[in-house]
Amino acid sequence: MSEATRAGCGPGLSLPGELRNNGVVKNVGGVPHEDREELATRERSTRNRVARSILDHGPSTVADLAKRLGLTQAAVRRHLDALVSENTIEAREQRVYGARTRGRPARVFALTDSGRDAFDQSYDTLAADALAWIARCAGGGAAGEAAVAAFARARVEAQAEKYRGAVEAAVPETRAQALARALTADGYAATARSAPSPQAGEQLCQHHCPVAHVAEQYPQLCEAETEVFSELLGTHVQRLATIAHGDGVCTTFIPRGGGAPRGTKTTTTASSSTSGRNPA
Repeated sequence: MSEATRAGCGPGLSLPGELRNNGVVKNVGGVPHEDREELATRERSTRNRVARSILDHGPSTVADLAKRLGLTQAAVRRHLDALVSENTIEAREQRVYGARTRGRPARVFALTDSGRDAFDQSYDTLAADALAWIARCAGGGAAGEAAVAAFARARVEAQAEKYRGAVEAAVPETRAQALARALTADGYAATARSAPSPQAGEQLCQHHCPVAHVAEQYPQLCEAETEVFSELLGTHVQRLATIAHGDGVCTTFIPRGGGAPRGTKTTTTASSSTSGRNPA
């Protein structure tokens, strides 16, 4: 069973201890909430395949993409519409070389600059090299790890300033949803939902992580993010799963009714499923 499944962001929920819930799953619109989240994850995966095909083969028509990916043209158009709205791809007229035939040129879809940047793995290498340099310059060992942690903390804190206003403007009961919306706007495809035991709290699920490859080597990035989530939400939180360590979704448990007054230092804990791999 995957950690994402254990964390409640996938099918077949089965959680230990106080998070277990043997009640009937509430259906909304005929589809259980966890099934809708699984569907959203599959949609994101297919959407990424569409974008990757355009990266590998260049500007492509709907018919080209449908043939390469084994999808219907209607399905391809739906994913293209979503990618256009995210500014990952753009539509343009197909270039015609030589004599132009009758009718309008076919419309093709090409990656935007930001869409191409999302696939540029050299940034991962650059970031990992920079963190290794920071660790070496600090003397290596525990001192090096502390220097990387300080960098990670400063980075996440600066990033979180974009979220702070929206989260603090929300009432405590809706702060997890406000944080999820802010993360989604920043490319993390996040959702917030009740935990399998609703009275226990909520789960913040991030279906995408732009720094997952680097975080595999430097878990300080995940640790710093978890700490900042705790401070933004005003309560301790528990990281249940991370994409960086092979889980399908980054999942953070937020207990209900555990808010602390603003300015109070909060704490984070790790579940047994992540201990020894990623203490965030």
